[in-house]
Amino acid sequence: MKAKIALQLWSVKEACEDDFFGTLEKVAEMGYDGVEFAGYYGKSASEIKTKLAELGLEVAGSHISKEMLEAELEDVIVFERELGNKFIICPYADFETKQEWLSFAEKLREITKTIQQAGMQFGYHNHAHELEKVDDAIILENLLGNVPEMIAELDTYWIEYAGVGVIPFIEKYRNRVPLVHIKDKSKTSKESTIIGEGILDISGYVKTAIASGTKWLILEQEAFEEDPLTSVAKGYTYLANVLEGK
Repeated sequence: MKAKIALQLWSVKEACEDDFFGTLEKVAEMGYDGVEFAGYYGKSASEIKTKLAELGLEVAGSHISKEMLEAELEDVIVFERELGNKFIICPYADFETKQEWLSFAEKLREITKTIQQAGMQFGYHNHAHELEKVDDAIILENLLGNVPEMIAELDTYWIEYAGVGVIPFIEKYRNRVPLVHIKDKSKTSKESTIIGEGILDISGYVKTAIASGTKWLILEQEAFEEDPLTSVAKGYTYLANVLEGK
């Protein structure tokens, strides 16, 4: 199977806050191919690009809030272009009514167009609430249907959490899922856990994602029983073994 493994840096945000570049060094030492950003901790695009080149890490993507995308899109594009990023992702939105979601889809359509004109791709990252129905329509499917040029960064944990079949959902958006978040679910709670130590079908998700055109498997963990850096190192090892067919 061919795909690269990245770490969503939100997983180790406290370490990043303490020492951003030192954390990137540790992530590279673990064996990760790249990182997905969730903030830049005061560093410039040039500084980060230089550090990534030094470490041999690639940019898998970056999560940029909808507020920044709506208010500062041109500045975002300048930064991400200098960084060398190809995937800008909106990580979260939540509304109560169908009309609010439709209005948001219109904004996403314009954002997608502008980002594509700049030579990058734009996508939306789901949580569980977008798998709910508003007026008998699944919110995420509505968003993706209304903005067909937008990619889907599917989060397998949240799809499972919402009670939706992960594998058929990935297959439904074949060739539209270059980035997929891989997380595991604890055996004893609804929280995420170290990849490979939970109950989710990680191997099945990985195989389906790659068959559907995924280029980056992005490891993420949000709940921890031990040091986050130790946890994501274990998760990388498990995921790398899955890719190698072990």
